[in-house]
Amino acid sequence: MSNGNGEESSPYLELERATWAALASETESPLSPDEVEEVRGLGDQLDINEVIEVYLPLSRLLSLRVAAAARLHRDQEEFLHRTTPPRTPFVIGLAGSVAVGKSTAARVLQHMLARWPEHPNVDLVTTDGFLYPNAELVRRGLLERKGFPESYDRRALMKFVVDIKSGKDEVEAPVYSHLIYDVVPDEKVVLKSPDIVIIEGLNVLQPARVRPDGRTSLGLSDFFDFTIFVDAAVNHVREWYVDRFLKLRETAFRDPESYFAKYAELTHDTAVDEARRIWDTINGPNLTENVLPTRSRATLVLRKDADHSVRYVRLRKL
Repeated sequence: MSNGNGEESSPYLELERATWAALASETESPLSPDEVEEVRGLGDQLDINEVIEVYLPLSRLLSLRVAAAARLHRDQEEFLHRTTPPRTPFVIGLAGSVAVGKSTAARVLQHMLARWPEHPNVDLVTTDGFLYPNAELVRRGLLERKGFPESYDRRALMKFVVDIKSGKDEVEAPVYSHLIYDVVPDEKVVLKSPDIVIIEGLNVLQPARVRPDGRTSLGLSDFFDFTIFVDAAVNHVREWYVDRFLKLRETAFRDPESYFAKYAELTHDTAVDEARRIWDTINGPNLTENVLPTRSRATLVLRKDADHSVRYVRLRKL
C-alpha cells in the first residue's frame, strides 16, 4: 500500500542496526563485559557491542514506555476520582524459537532495566515452568510435543498473568529444570510487587482461542504492555540448535543427573543426526506452525543474522 508519496506504507518502522544503535549514543551501558558474559546463553554470540548497540536503545525505549504507563495510570485514577492505588506491574512478553536466543535477550533486558532508577525491581519468568510435568505429558501422549501450545497448563499460566495485572502483592510461578527436563516438584519462584515482569516463552504471543461455543477466550497477550519477538531465518535457527546440542553434549549432558545423559557418548556425526531429527520432528514444526505465525503480533521484532547479531529492528508505530 502506498502512502501517496510513492513509498510503501506500513504500520511498522524498520530501523537498520546503525540507525537503531545511534539512539544509544548518549547513554552509558549499565552492564560491564563480565556481566554480559554472565547472562550470555550457550551458543549465543553476545558481546558488549551487541548490548550497547541493540539492547541499550531497547531498554531506554522500554523505560520510556513504563514511565508513560505510570502517567496514564495517574491520569485515569484522577479522572475516576479515585485515590491512586499502586500501579500494576508493566508486563513484557518475549517470544521466539528454540535456540534463537530469546532467553539471553530476556536476561539482558532484565539486568539493564533494573539499572534504571525508575523501576529497580524487574522479574523474569519463563513459561517452561507451566509445562505439564513429564508424567502428565506421557499420560496425555504429548511428551514428543513438548513446547507445543497444548503441552502447557494454559489455565495456570493465564491465572499467573491475571494475578500480576490484578496487582497482587505476591504471585508464585512453578520452576522448570533443564537438567532433569521437567517441572521441579514443590519449587516456586515468588514475585513480590515487581515494577516490571518479563514473561519469556515460545508461545506467549499466541492469540486467544475460540471456544467450542464460538466465544473467544482471553489470551496471554491481552495482558501484556509490550511484546518482543526474537526472529531469524529458519535455516539459521536450525544450525544454531544443532550447534547448541553439540555443545551441551560436551557439557551439561555429561552430568549423570541430566535427562539427556544418554546423548553424551554419541559420536559427533550421530549427535548431529540426532539433533537434526529432533529439530525436524519437534522444534521445527512447532516454530513454523505455532511460533512464527505470532511474529506479526509483536510490538517490536529483533531480526538476527547468521552470526546471531541483530541486523534490524522493526517497531510498531504509535
